[in-house]
Amino acid sequence: MKKVLALFAIAGFLTFGVSNVAMADTTDAAIPDTAASVSEPAPTTGAAVAPLDTANTGGSTFTQQLKIRFIEGGPAFMGIVLLCLIFGLALVIERIVYLNLATTNTKKLLEKIEAALQSGGVEAAKEVCRNTRGPVASIFYQGLDRADEGIDMVEKSVVAYGGVQMGLMEKGMAWIALFIALGPMLGFLGTVIGMIEAFDAIAVAGVISAAVVAVGIKVALLTTVFGLVVAIILQVFYNYLLSKIDSLVNNMEDASISLIDMLIKHKVSK
Repeated sequence: MKKVLALFAIAGFLTFGVSNVAMADTTDAAIPDTAASVSEPAPTTGAAVAPLDTANTGGSTFTQQLKIRFIEGGPAFMGIVLLCLIFGLALVIERIVYLNLATTNTKKLLEKIEAALQSGGVEAAKEVCRNTRGPVASIFYQGLDRADEGIDMVEKSVVAYGGVQMGLMEKGMAWIALFIALGPMLGFLGTVIGMIEAFDAIAVAGVISAAVVAVGIKVALLTTVFGLVVAIILQVFYNYLLSKIDSLVNNMEDASISLIDMLIKHKVSK
């Protein structure tokens, strides 16, 4: 599953990069035509100019504008910020799939185990756990496997293996948190570099004017915006995953207590 998600992430990055290059080529190819049109005589009436400007500014879609802004921000930092988003989303998708597969109807599982204990004993209950997917069934199996050693060993086994399952559910969360932190940090770094370039341009020109510093400030603001967007997107998914993990852990704890009570009720353990 992780290899498949990694391939999708790389394919998405390459596709986005190719489209950016194509957009850049299209923009460069359109510059001579624009220059040629500027050299032509301007219309004498302002009514003829207004529809042309409206068509030029409103014709591009949101995706095209996003690509243009991405190119204007510079490939050095914008590409790294995009990588943070791609790899972060790949990890998020992998965790969402894993946690959804780990979700189990604990009430139904407990009913099946109780019926199995009544009909076939511990071995029948273990067979039910083997045929059920999810961490709760795995914890139940570990507890039932130690049923002949006493209720204390069952409880210790359930607690120990519950910690293992919790670690598996939280796997990869630290990397998502890293990408959440890296996005704004890289954006702010691009902001600082853009401001430095703006002051360098002022030093070279010897005068302070909007035209001199506009490019550097624009790059600085774009890198900051994209870095914050990456952090916001990943933070929303990160909090969703945390809430999902907390819900699964609570279900595991409640189900484990119910299993121990069930074993005591049926006098399976010593």
